[in-house]
Amino acid sequence: MTDAADITVWLDSARNGDRAALDHVLSTLYHELHAMARRQLCGQHGHTLDATSLVHESYLKLLGSNRSASFEDRGHFFAYAASSMRSVVVDYARNRLARKRGGDLKRVAEIPEDVEGPLRLDEDMLSLNDALDQLAAADPRLARVVEMRYFAGLSELEIAELLQRSERSIRRDWQKARLFLLSVMSDA
Repeated sequence: MTDAADITVWLDSARNGDRAALDHVLSTLYHELHAMARRQLCGQHGHTLDATSLVHESYLKLLGSNRSASFEDRGHFFAYAASSMRSVVVDYARNRLARKRGGDLKRVAEIPEDVEGPLRLDEDMLSLNDALDQLAAADPRLARVVEMRYFAGLSELEIAELLQRSERSIRRDWQKARLFLLSVMSDA
């Protein structure tokens, strides 16, 4: 991993309008983003979305939707990257299912306790996305933890370090968020 102080300096420059600094941050963290994407998509055979595509599409969303993107620190950058990855994966699943089933989407209430495995690009993903939108409206902090854990594949310890919180509080946030999501997904 690159020194967090270097990343913060580059992010400060990027926040002040230095596009080259933002490009430097992205190129430096590309391998970490690619590893996260690869970990999340492993075992997804027969899909056109691979780790490289996910990182590149996320990069385009990261910069395309918000030309004046500014990141306070490394944690904020990864939270935003996780949100971009979520958006790409959900769009991919939505398009894939619409083609496969003629647009007839059914909801299934399931979110695993252990998110070490790959993302499932199916109805569960779309159901989770809708529930996550509701969670974000109720508690943005919990939604950020879910995005970082589920969509970026970060561990509770990694999230705690990035958000400068204790691992125990992240674990509690994950449990609260998971219960909320399961409740919403079950009611759908």
